[in-house]
Amino acid sequence: MSSHSHEVTDAILDTLKRASSGLKDAGVKFALAGGCAAYARGAAPSLHDVDFVVTEHDVPAALEALRGIGFRTAKPPEDWLVKAYDDGKLVDLIFKVSDRPVTDELLNRAEPMKASAVIVPVLEATDLVISWLMPLSEHACDYGALLPQVRALREQVDWSRVAAVTGSSPYAATFLTLLERLAVLEKPVEPAGDTSWP
Repeated sequence: MSSHSHEVTDAILDTLKRASSGLKDAGVKFALAGGCAAYARGAAPSLHDVDFVVTEHDVPAALEALRGIGFRTAKPPEDWLVKAYDDGKLVDLIFKVSDRPVTDELLNRAEPMKASAVIVPVLEATDLVISWLMPLSEHACDYGALLPQVRALREQVDWSRVAAVTGSSPYAATFLTLLERLAVLEKPVEPAGDTSWP
């Protein structure tokens, strides 16, 4: 990793530490998602921003908490997240994934893990992969960025559940086939279990 990459990673992890502490202090229930969650679960750092999932109900309290520690907040036109900026570093607070609201059940499944020297709730690995695959579309279909993350997490994931939940998405199904062809997965995945999510 170049020294510039190290600096970017350190800066993002510092923002993660400050934001998660602010949310905890305010009593906001959240879980780490995105690249930082993959990093906490053992993937190589590929960190551009910090993603947290929260319930829509907690969005106002989360924004207030981050403003209280000096972050600038913004409500973008998208109806599934809000944003906060820590001196130019971005924190996304995501309350819907592919039109599916973030639920307490999803947050309850998150596991406390170490990220940047702090313990934070991190999305359960199966939920994390589902959260990446559900939004795939013809306009956003970057399998190349997903591959190293998923490869690092593969043994933590219930692939049958991933296949069941994402079964309606041709992009997710194609990605699972790609994982089989690349021998990331040892055998074809049979969908099993509840198709509802989160």
